[in-house]
Formats: sequence, structure tokens, C-alpha cells
Amino acid sequence: MHPEGNPLKGVALVIAATFLFASADTLGKHLVMLHAATMVLAARYVVNLSLVTLAMWPRHRAALWQTNRTGLVIIRGLCLALASITMLLALRVMPVAETVAIIYITPVLVMLAAATLLGERVRPLGWVGAALGFAGVLLIARPGSGLDPRGVVLALTNALLATGYHVLTRVLAKTETTMALMFHTALVGAVVFIGVVLVLGPGPLPGAFDAGLMLALGALATAGHLLFTSAYREAPASTLAPVNYMHIAFATVLGALVFSQVPGLLGFAGMGMIAVAGLLAAWSASRPMPVEVD
Repeated sequence: MHPEGNPLKGVALVIAATFLFASADTLGKHLVMLHAATMVLAARYVVNLSLVTLAMWPRHRAALWQTNRTGLVIIRGLCLALASITMLLALRVMPVAETVAIIYITPVLVMLAAATLLGERVRPLGWVGAALGFAGVLLIARPGSGLDPRGVVLALTNALLATGYHVLTRVLAKTETTMALMFHTALVGAVVFIGVVLVLGPGPLPGAFDAGLMLALGALATAGHLLFTSAYREAPASTLAPVNYMHIAFATVLGALVFSQVPGLLGFAGMGMIAVAGLLAAWSASRPMPVEVD
């Protein structure tokens, strides 16, 4: 956060970003019910790559794609590309609200992964949050919930892949620029999904309207990420973490409006538990650990 940062502006930017993300999720569900997920994602990542390049090339030129640890940067991009396909496939068979809620177990998984792989210490409250988050997922996906088990597995796979993406982001932030990470994420996704479409075929070709919606999906996702990045220049992560969960609220409203899918009371309870778990993980990470004295 810059000294002149504005926390209220940061909060507003995250609210706007989470609305765009929820809109993209809803639009993605509509498109993937009609077209191949790989075709939808090829269009999305091409738009993403085009917008990132147009926005950053005039100022940064070749620095846009310069990296120090290219192999890890590519692996990070692959994690997000695979997360994208699991998300769309989950949305094909699951309501938007429950799908988005399950993937928000990711902050808890990142905390656990950072403790295991990066040696970061976890406060007792963080472990409480982890247990609460997993209980929330079990409550949402409980037997009798009516959710497709394949969709639940795909959503949990998305959370695992997103965890890898975020852990690699922490590692690479020390040596890579934000713009290079954004560029290569878009590039890897575009190459992967264009390649898959060329090998497996595009499936049903979209008409002009659906093609426009695919382009809009890419624009929504890109704009959301740019707003999200800008928010963290205005306020610290500890301030913005609670606002991230507006994504679940927006997804619930849009899912109800567009698909008439409303979670039950136990589903809402599970969502709340996951949100509280994420907040506990964020709060625990933002607090300095006490210094141990021998």
C-alpha cells in the first residue's frame, strides 16, 4: 500500500471486482451449458491476453514478458488454466452460489500449504479456521444436498489448483514483476486452450451473440483482476480480506436471478462457515507471531 493509499477506495475496488467475478461466473455457466468449456476458455484467454498486452505494451515494451524463473512462471499459469477449466465444468452441473462458496476454501488451503511448504507459522486461530472451513464444505456438499458429486469434486480440485497458483505467486513475487506474471498467465491460458480446441475440435460453434458473450466473459475477468490488483495498492490485505467474500453474496444473488437457484438454509450456513474460516485465516496471517526468546 502506498502512503497516499485510500482504504475506502480499496474496499470499493474489491466490491467492484467481486461483482465482475460473480458476473463472469454466471455468464460462464450459461455459456458452458451450450458450448465446449475449452472453446469458451480459449476465447476468454485470448481476450485477456489482448487486453493485458494493449494496456501494458506501450509503456513497458519487452519488460512485459521478461522473467527470471520462467519455468515456475509457466507452471503457475498452468495451475490457473487448469483451475479455470475445473471451475467451468463444476458450474455446468452445480449452482453458482455453492460452487463459488466451495472454492473459497482456498485461503485456508493456502495458509496450510504455506505452513507446510514455505515454513510459515500458523496461529491456533488459523487452525480453528481451517477446521471450520472444511466443516462448511462438508455441510454444503452433504448427502441429500442435491449437489452433483462430480461438481463438488471439480470445485475442490479448483481450490487445490488455486492454492498452487497462490503459493507460486508468493514465491515468484520476490523475483518477478506483476505485469510479467499477468502477461504469462494470459499467454499460457491462451496457448493451452487454443491448442486443445485445435486438437479436439471446437464443439458447437457459437453464433454472433454467444461469441460476443465469450468476448464479454474475457473482458469481465480481466477487468476484475485489474481492479483487484489496484485495490491492494490502496489498502492492506487485512483490510480487504473480508470484502472478498462479497463474491459469494453476488454469486448467490445472480444465481438466483438468472438460474432460479437458491441455496437452502444448511447451504447458507456452510457458506457462512467458509467465509468465517477465510477471515480467521486472513486475520491470523496479518498478525505478527510473538518472538521466541531462549
